[in-house]
Amino acid sequence: EMALQDVDVFEQPKVHLEQYPTTPHLAACCVYEACYRFGDIEDMSVCDLGCGTGMLSIAASILGAGYVCGVDVDPDALQIAKNNADEMELEIEFVNSDIAHLCFDKGPVLPVNSIEHDAASEEGVLREGVERASKVDKADKSIRAWDTVIMNPPFGTRCKGMDMLFLHTGICMARRAVYSMHKSSTREHIQKKAIQWGTKFEVIAELKFDVPAMYDFHKKENVVIEVDLIRMKIPEKGVDESVIQELAHLVLEVRSNADQERMDTPTGSKGSGGSRRGGSTRHDGKRGHGRGRR
Repeated sequence: EMALQDVDVFEQPKVHLEQYPTTPHLAACCVYEACYRFGDIEDMSVCDLGCGTGMLSIAASILGAGYVCGVDVDPDALQIAKNNADEMELEIEFVNSDIAHLCFDKGPVLPVNSIEHDAASEEGVLREGVERASKVDKADKSIRAWDTVIMNPPFGTRCKGMDMLFLHTGICMARRAVYSMHKSSTREHIQKKAIQWGTKFEVIAELKFDVPAMYDFHKKENVVIEVDLIRMKIPEKGVDESVIQELAHLVLEVRSNADQERMDTPTGSKGSGGSRRGGSTRHDGKRGHGRGRR
């Protein structure tokens, strides 16, 4: 956790993307559990969906992931992420892409060495694929290119369904497990979806996430949100084809919601507010997961 204190966060967060910094404690908790309790990080290929400024990606790299790639739609956040990784001398690749493109627009998407948009492709679809993260044959249509997917997705407060789009995409991409953070109030809904998807759902920690006043519409100095850190274990044969087909429909629905949100949302934020480091997260641990020395 101490190693993550120097990771820079958003300078000008974007409200329509629900950009809030993943705190060092939250990131350390997530990746520590994935690594030492379940063996899903060390020597594994790891994809960080909605990586922001790279907090989870960096944590995974520090704990010995074999290959790490962070994906985000915001090139400004990715530039900060790249700078963070460079300063810590970590080899992490960052990809500029809309999450929907990872599964459908160009088929299976693998990471690139550039975080730039391809002007010849719609909405920044990735320019060049490399196969370092995937062991699947080129002829294989599977999108299960990653051992482990980690994420702190948008809660879906601004764009309805965005939280589930991230989680749904993750289970279609992972071979072993997905680690994600969601409002505890959505636990029952996610449990039901896990059954439908054929995945094993487990809450591995309960967190209290302090969200600071970052945007002009925030009236309180901070708001505490109860958050579940969940693990979705992927069946050995992967999720059923029907789950991937369902994802295609969800992509269209959430894209429509996102377009509406961009039109309705003001752009003002409170900026970095002085410190550019992560905020605070309180951990009400399950099974002895206290703050400890992570």
